[in-house]
Amino acid sequence: MDRRPTTPTLHDLPSPVLRDVRAVVFDTDGVITDSARVHAAAWKTAFDAFLREHPPEDPALRGPFDVRDDYLRHVDGKSRSDGAAAFLASRGIEPSPRTVREVADDKERLFTEHLSRHGVDAYPGTVRLVRALRRAGVPRAAASASRHARELLTRAGVLDLFDVLVDGGEAARLGLPGKPRPDLFLEAVHRLGVPASRAAVVEDAVAGVEAGRLGGFALVIGVDRAADRGTGERLLRHGADIVVRDLGELCTEESPK
Repeated sequence: MDRRPTTPTLHDLPSPVLRDVRAVVFDTDGVITDSARVHAAAWKTAFDAFLREHPPEDPALRGPFDVRDDYLRHVDGKSRSDGAAAFLASRGIEPSPRTVREVADDKERLFTEHLSRHGVDAYPGTVRLVRALRRAGVPRAAASASRHARELLTRAGVLDLFDVLVDGGEAARLGLPGKPRPDLFLEAVHRLGVPASRAAVVEDAVAGVEAGRLGGFALVIGVDRAADRGTGERLLRHGADIVVRDLGELCTEESPK
């Protein structure tokens, strides 16, 4: 993937589904940047190593971490500690603070090493939509439980496309609970000066769409990059109003005058 954000057509505008929206809050990993797969790979290495050293008592729970199903069900959209605790609990392992910290720290090391070596890309369709929103005068925020969000957006060359960024560091400073609580998104839209009832949230995680629904957002958009029917249906069941495979689908071309 070309790391340089693509240039939209001269007449890109948000599609009619966004007509009544006055602000949009975007999750980062898997929505703006192609970093969810890197997070998932780092989690797999960390979890699989832990499971080899501490196999669950039930043999049926000893299988390796699945980078799609386990990641989406237990980790995606959550803070590192919450994600580690959720997955370990799903394998019948008591998620003690020490155990959670060890696994989360191992994952953090692996992710940071990959990021420093390879960087990260922005999805062209997302860049197209964000620029279309900017052209239409719609404020935009990025919100993520990750403390790496600013670095990711900077490396992808898209940080300046957003009016507001609320990342994991800000969430910790403000004491904001993680998803599926909506506090992270509500803080972002508050900084944009728009009520949640007039704003949209864009998410690829179940916990994220649940947060958007709990927060009373006017529109919750799910992103299913796996193009998997089960994933899309799960996002709809948990709070998404619509699901798209790529955010470029939410752009339309205005006819030249």
